Amino acid sequence: MDEVDRIVSAWRRERPDLDVSALEVFSRVSRLARHLDLARRQAFSHHGLVHWEFDVLSALRRAGKPYQLTPGQLVAATLSSSGTMTNRIDRMVDHGLVVRLANESDRRVTHVRLTEEGRTRVDAAMTALLSSERELLAGLDEDERATLACLLRRLLLTFD
Repeated sequence: MDEVDRIVSAWRRERPDLDVSALEVFSRVSRLARHLDLARRQAFSHHGLVHWEFDVLSALRRAGKPYQLTPGQLVAATLSSSGTMTNRIDRMVDHGLVVRLANESDRRVTHVRLTEEGRTRVDAAMTALLSSERELLAGLDEDERATLACLLRRLLLTFD
C-alpha cells in the first residue's frame, strides 16, 4: 500500500456513498508531478537555468539550425503572453543565452537566436533532465512505460 491507497481507503470508510476511484489516478499523478518538478528544478539550476529559461531555450533548440524563432513563435511554443515573453527575452539577452536579430527582408520582424552559451546550457540541462526522468520511471519496465505513455496520451488528447 502507498499513501494514496491509505487516503482512498479512509475516504471509502468515511464516505462510502462517494466514488473516490479517480483519486487513485489523480492523487498519484499529482504526487508524481511534485517529484518531477523537483527533478526538473535540480536539473535546470545545476546548469544555471530556471524553468522558463529552459522552456524558451529548448523551443529554440528544437527548431533546428539556425536555432531561431520569432517572439510570436516562442509565445506559442511556451504558452506565455507576449508581454511576458518580451521580458524573458530581455533577461536572456542580458545573460548571453540568446540574441535578437532583425529580419533582413522585413524590419518589423525580429528573430530570437540561441547563442552558443544558450545551446551548451540547454543541451546539458536536457541531458540531466532525461537522466532524472529515467530514474523516476525506474520502477517500470519498457512495456509498462509504453503502456503508461499511451494511456496518458489518450487522456490528454481530450484536452489538447
